[in-house]
Amino acid sequence: MNELTGELAKLSSAEELLHFFAVPFDQKVVNVSRLHILKRFYQYLRRDADLSSLSGSELFGRYRSHLIAAYDDFIRSTPAQEKVFKVFQDTDGRQQVSLDSLRATLPSAS
Repeated sequence: MNELTGELAKLSSAEELLHFFAVPFDQKVVNVSRLHILKRFYQYLRRDADLSSLSGSELFGRYRSHLIAAYDDFIRSTPAQEKVFKVFQDTDGRQQVSLDSLRATLPSAS
């Protein structure tokens, strides 16, 4: 585990991560999209094959740029449009419930 990874392991919220990397943010955006931002950040990190060859300051900069990109995705768009989580990918952000399944939950009229 490198020094940056050790420091990141101590953080427990999206806000702490944004503060750690000195990324300015709007609390309203984070309140709505915090898990989406974190998931997208992780996706960007996973796609970046060059991370292991970077020095400490270069690694910090790359992580910061990925976090900024992840946060910016949710300034320009919504969680439903970005489809970070499977529920949005499968149903296009809509929940479908059949009328028969709703009827089955009603108490009988006897």
